[in-house]
Amino acid sequence: MPSFKERLQHAWNVFTDKEPPVQYRYVEGGYGIRPDRKRFSRGNERSIITAIYNKIANDVASVKIQHVRLDQNGGLIEVMDSGLNECLTVEANLDQTGCELIRDIVLSMFDEGCVAVVPVETSINPKLGSFDIRSLRCGKVVEWFPKNVKVLLYNEEKGRKEEILVPKKFVTIIENPFYAVMNEPNSTLQRLIRKLNLLDAIDEQSGSGKLDLIIQLPYVIKSEARRQEAEKRRKDIEMQLAGSKFGIAYTDGTERVTQLNRPVENNLMKQIEYLTSMLYSQLGMSEEVLKGTADEKTMLNYQNSTVNPILEAIVTNMRRKFLTKTARSQGQSVAYFQDPFRLVPVTQIADIADKFTRNEILSSNELRAIVGYRPVDDPRADELRNKNINQNTEEIEPMTTEEEYYDEEE
Repeated sequence: MPSFKERLQHAWNVFTDKEPPVQYRYVEGGYGIRPDRKRFSRGNERSIITAIYNKIANDVASVKIQHVRLDQNGGLIEVMDSGLNECLTVEANLDQTGCELIRDIVLSMFDEGCVAVVPVETSINPKLGSFDIRSLRCGKVVEWFPKNVKVLLYNEEKGRKEEILVPKKFVTIIENPFYAVMNEPNSTLQRLIRKLNLLDAIDEQSGSGKLDLIIQLPYVIKSEARRQEAEKRRKDIEMQLAGSKFGIAYTDGTERVTQLNRPVENNLMKQIEYLTSMLYSQLGMSEEVLKGTADEKTMLNYQNSTVNPILEAIVTNMRRKFLTKTARSQGQSVAYFQDPFRLVPVTQIADIADKFTRNEILSSNELRAIVGYRPVDDPRADELRNKNINQNTEEIEPMTTEEEYYDEEE
């Protein structure tokens, strides 16, 4: 515990620090909103599509992606202590954690169809050889070239997005595995977006406050004088309605008023419901998944059909671009690890824990970490053994050399 004098000497308060940071001394202005935040385009932000994007992106980002070393059979040996693993698990850049970077990648990939993950800071120039990644950013591919791509990327030093030309050989370019369903011009999702935009336009028209009246005058409008008289009568009724507190107007006894703002029946809502159901089936998810009321089998199908293909696209491309051929030959890889107990109800945890410990798959401390309890200090809790067998190794006396010799002779 530091003394009062030490605390007084080294104490610091953010409100008492009057000297601004060097990088902000000559900045002319800032932003009212976060400038690097992903913003949807082409009407995606105005429909239910945003909720589907956000659900899938959060589920993908919740899966742990790490830089690891594997054995010949694909088993995990260790987690690598590297800058790439730091970016994927802790801090991707100055503004994003590893989880936020993955979410940004998925949302951008859904909206644009293809996304680029650029190593912004590296240990050495990537063009000179192997490098260690220190920060990653997600950017939009603006233009394609044979061996390069032009990427719209956020520059954290200047606080704005800039277009830069980067080589393809060290930039991870991830294409949406559901491109045919989401991003094609005539795909199911794009058709659904157009139908939803039509529905929004009809709702705006019906709620615009128009009365849609037809006034039948007691004379035939053929001459220019009659037409001017009819226009004058129409404006007179408009002024009566606009100037009245309750929107009341009067007409002549010989005039007839017909109101047209009645609901027009169409099959637009049925088409939207059909396209929504088709989109759910093509993405491998259901409405219960979006609501959070899906059972274990439905969630398992959703994980295998929707989440896993996206994860495979991300880790495969990162493994191909961020790891050299020498590193891959040494067993290094980028892999994702899903928690098998996430979808298990609490009532089944005890039965599963008994089976895993009895078959010597997990130790007691490993199971306690899964449940959320801290490990115990007992060394037997780290042993892989069947605790249902009542056998104490300390009570079993070791055999002497003579007993071992006579046992071998027999």
